[in-house]
Amino acid sequence: MKYLIALDAGTTSVRAFVYDLSEKKFVFRAQQEVGQSFPHPGWVEQDANEIYFKAAYVLNACARFAGDELAGVGVTNQRETVVLWDGVSGDPVCPAIGWQCRRTAAWCEALDKETVELIHAHTGLVPDAYFSASKIRWAIDHVPAVQASLKAGRLRVGTVDSYLIWKLTQGKSFVTDVTNASRTMLYNIRDLSWDAALLDRFEIPAGILPEVRASDARMGEVTLGHRTVPLAGLAGDQQAALVGQACFASGTGKITYGTGLFLLFNTGAQCVSSRGLLSTIGYSVGGRTVYALEGSMFHAGSGVQWLRDGLGMISTAAESELLATSVPSTDGVYFVPAFTGLGAPYWAPEARALLTGVTRGTTKAHIVRAVLESIAYGARDLTDCMQHDSGLTLSGVRCDGGASANDFLMQFQADVLGVAVDRPAERESTALGAAMLCALSLGLTDEQELPSFRAAGQVFAPDPARRGLCEQGYAGYRDAVRRALLK
Repeated sequence: MKYLIALDAGTTSVRAFVYDLSEKKFVFRAQQEVGQSFPHPGWVEQDANEIYFKAAYVLNACARFAGDELAGVGVTNQRETVVLWDGVSGDPVCPAIGWQCRRTAAWCEALDKETVELIHAHTGLVPDAYFSASKIRWAIDHVPAVQASLKAGRLRVGTVDSYLIWKLTQGKSFVTDVTNASRTMLYNIRDLSWDAALLDRFEIPAGILPEVRASDARMGEVTLGHRTVPLAGLAGDQQAALVGQACFASGTGKITYGTGLFLLFNTGAQCVSSRGLLSTIGYSVGGRTVYALEGSMFHAGSGVQWLRDGLGMISTAAESELLATSVPSTDGVYFVPAFTGLGAPYWAPEARALLTGVTRGTTKAHIVRAVLESIAYGARDLTDCMQHDSGLTLSGVRCDGGASANDFLMQFQADVLGVAVDRPAERESTALGAAMLCALSLGLTDEQELPSFRAAGQVFAPDPARRGLCEQGYAGYRDAVRRALLK
């Protein structure tokens, strides 16, 4: 068999890629946009059926290309987003509650100290509306259709991967993997099981949750056209990117620049405790669980989308690079991208976006540059915290995601961090990670060969001459963050 399909169910699109095992590259791809709705301030919802139908569409498009040479399908997905569906009809019983949704922020803030400490000790997370547990509890408390399905013993709850696999296998597989489970705020990352104490505290029945498997496990079978092939290999999008970037050694890390910004740093067999970052599972392969520290900015690329769609300052995301390089600096303008609060290391849901330092001489080029610089400064917050908590030194980072195509941002990131930023030739690291896990699951490769899947690209080296300016700029950004944190 020559081909694998990597299914990437993201926040704003569902994509599928055909991976050629002999050439070690993607040779075909299909994409469908998916919508989001915002029924109330701070709320984010999606139609789970739309996600499934568009996933089926792109999968079938790729299967037609691959033909009889298709060996299997690997899956990666947006994390934390919760789907609740009827286990008999297969229909969602309410809209999917998105990972960016803040409707449960007050619930999380009201948790007592004992529960907060229990969450941190068992899951490695901090109580936040970002994670799945509070979304599940909210739906059970507020949606009559969810309550009826639960009472009838038909309710199924999972992240996007669980719903897609359940649908693709026609209800035969109700599963997730350790990386997705580790983001629910219900999974004990040390015992590798749903946490009975937290389930009891949040009054969430264990029976409505999926079986948890390793990242390189077989998840079921899917019929595409006239062929039935294995669904093999699964990881949440950021962990899949960690695999796709070949960050297999302790002390290696990657930054994904997407709607948000996500730093994952491999800590090996050591589950490092952190008060600012998240302790999470990096992946589980070959019977071994590898841990990671994660820092998440809720908004990164979404700031550029705001410039385009909200303010009309740019017509395309690529235009932001041209404008940013048209001025030598932001001229004292700083932007804090807290549209729905601040993530790591602040965890401040009440914070809101802030643009400061604007004068009569400020142009749109200064504002655009400030938005791009805020992404790099946010990453600096995360790397500083990561190094402090882990005791490990960052020697360089690997980058991916849509905004990594911006050369200005990548060079500025290297200057701000003071380490090399390595952008691979294939920037679809999330999909590549899914393909790698699929190949591993099917026995088409081994762990020693996995690093060869990543093709070298461009390295952005830090400019020592800019170090002082970058430190000054970062101090200004931190001051702007302090203002954004004021209630």
